[in-house]
Amino acid sequence: MPPPAAPAAAAPHAPPDAADPGRRWPLLRWFAASATFGVPQAAGPIVFSLIALSLTGDASQGAAIVLAMTLAQVLGAIPIARLGRRFPAVLFLKLLVGLRSLALALIALLAAWQAPFAWLVLLAALGGCVNGAAHGYLRAVLNQLAPASRLPRALGIAATLNELTFVLAPVAASGLGTISPVFAMLALTALGAAPILLVPNLRAAGQGGGPLPAGGRVLSRPILLWLLCSTAGGATVAAIEIGAVALALRFGYAPALAFLFTVPLCLASVAGGLWVSLRARMASRGAVVAQLFVMALGAGLVALQHSVAATILGAVVVGLVLAPLGTYYSLVLDGLAPPPRRAEVFALLRTANAVGVILASAVLTTVSLSATLVAVTGLMLVAAVTVAIASRPR
Repeated sequence: MPPPAAPAAAAPHAPPDAADPGRRWPLLRWFAASATFGVPQAAGPIVFSLIALSLTGDASQGAAIVLAMTLAQVLGAIPIARLGRRFPAVLFLKLLVGLRSLALALIALLAAWQAPFAWLVLLAALGGCVNGAAHGYLRAVLNQLAPASRLPRALGIAATLNELTFVLAPVAASGLGTISPVFAMLALTALGAAPILLVPNLRAAGQGGGPLPAGGRVLSRPILLWLLCSTAGGATVAAIEIGAVALALRFGYAPALAFLFTVPLCLASVAGGLWVSLRARMASRGAVVAQLFVMALGAGLVALQHSVAATILGAVVVGLVLAPLGTYYSLVLDGLAPPPRRAEVFALLRTANAVGVILASAVLTTVSLSATLVAVTGLMLVAAVTVAIASRPR
């Protein structure tokens, strides 16, 4: 198994001890920044659908905005993350979040002015292109705020908060959207901009925050292995969430009851994040292999569509291992990434997950839901078997 991450060695000074009450405040601010950073992505599908409905009369056109943001994120992650090596990490992170917030605010204003829908799609791409790089720098900042021994717990807490964001933000978007789609967009844009104020200054926290020299590879074979796993997991979750309405119809329920499949998945993911936080240590490679096969099993249960109970059980099984696996990917890549290029590797991790979402969406638009679920189950099995083979003693 790769050694646990040791980010302290790469920093000019050792990270502060998170157990010191005087040092907890910067870490708490980072948790809040991490939770609010994902609000636009979590609430985007609903808000963009409401805006599209008001402009074009077709709510499904909101998917074009989401697709533009996601594709731009994939294309912009590495080039923009590399550009950031010239600047202090926190300053560059705040600039990226500011650019995204500006693009989202302009979408709201143009929607209020009934501007052509194409302009909204273009602005969405502008805001999305910085999303992957911003996430990479946000994750890299955590290395300066928590020692390596406390990273598993910190990442578990962050994963739990992230899942809560993805549960609550759509609800908030729906509620605010009843007032006005533009108002909902502005409110959620403001929340998404909160990291500009919340991310602590590294020098103020006792850390070096200057630019780092380039060096090392970001696409080594071990790194690609875990990026494959992230892609497979992203495709699995996306297939369930995007196909939730079709699943409800398959079992004779109204489309509004799609939450029967998405909410259990999200709640199970929150529980998985809590378990990682309480366990507070890096999982063994054997445990990770088992979790990958468990996710494949859950995807297979959903793909069978045998009954409502079995399908919900499959979604719960997938959700339970989602946070533990995501935390492990982050920790293992922390150790594999060249220290000066950690932000790029974390941006790649975010991008790999987005690629999984794109793959699931693309397959779902060309073949049936059943075929899509079988395909993502197969991809998850390939990832699990590949990691199992790579983990064999040599």
